[in-house]
Amino acid sequence: NFIDLDKVIKEKNPRLYRRLPRFVISYLKKIAHQEAINQFLYKHRDKQGVAFVEAMLNEFGVIVETTGSLLIPDDRQLILVANHPLGGIDGLALISVAAKAGLDIVFPVNDLLMNVPNVRSLFIPVNKHGRNARLVRELDDGFSSSKTILYFPAGLCSRKIDGRIVDLEWKKTFVVKARTFKRDIIPVHIEGRNSSFFYNLARIRKIFSIRTNIEMMFLVDEMMKQKNKTIRFTFGKPIPWNVFDSRYTDRQWASSLRDFVYTLPKNPNQTFNV
Repeated sequence: NFIDLDKVIKEKNPRLYRRLPRFVISYLKKIAHQEAINQFLYKHRDKQGVAFVEAMLNEFGVIVETTGSLLIPDDRQLILVANHPLGGIDGLALISVAAKAGLDIVFPVNDLLMNVPNVRSLFIPVNKHGRNARLVRELDDGFSSSKTILYFPAGLCSRKIDGRIVDLEWKKTFVVKARTFKRDIIPVHIEGRNSSFFYNLARIRKIFSIRTNIEMMFLVDEMMKQKNKTIRFTFGKPIPWNVFDSRYTDRQWASSLRDFVYTLPKNPNQTFNV
């Protein structure tokens, strides 16, 4: 097997693995579509990087539409910053769009995704549950490289808030890195939504004050529901890195850009003015 949930859980949390009943692990394999994913990985085992991503999008029958031009400034290093509505297939589609624009990319992602060897070359592992000196160094190496960075500042996929599908708080890391490494930012809006089940589960978890991100376990299942769907991208105009000055805190800048991204579908040609 390419993906082995037993092994993943055992390595990430040995104590949890010992306590989990076997039927729970079997259920997790089912909602993670382990068998189908492994069949796909075997079928496309010789493909690497962007070629593998394209094969996956083709397998899902995903249609990608774009509005606004992906304007690439000459001699500028970039960060493509986007909202994160779908928790999986949107990231693959973003890789595809960026690669077709001729960008050599790298994408900071949850370190769990490093279990898929075919796409390791595109990813920088990030561990959300603790600071690992090696991973911090790898992230800085990525930002200091000549590659274009793809980035989901929320870290988690969108939730339903007051009837709208929107990201949670955007973390300030991308603002700090843009300024530190003199990288201009291209804002990107991605249109999409998960199932009502996903959002209801997130809401129920919040009501009962359950800290464990239970709904994340269903993201592969949600990805399977995106078959033959259309994902729409809207690209904004590049924002120079030195816009993010001391007028506001980095957290405020991140929040302002988050709000701005949601206005792009109505007016992709607007300028980010604060």
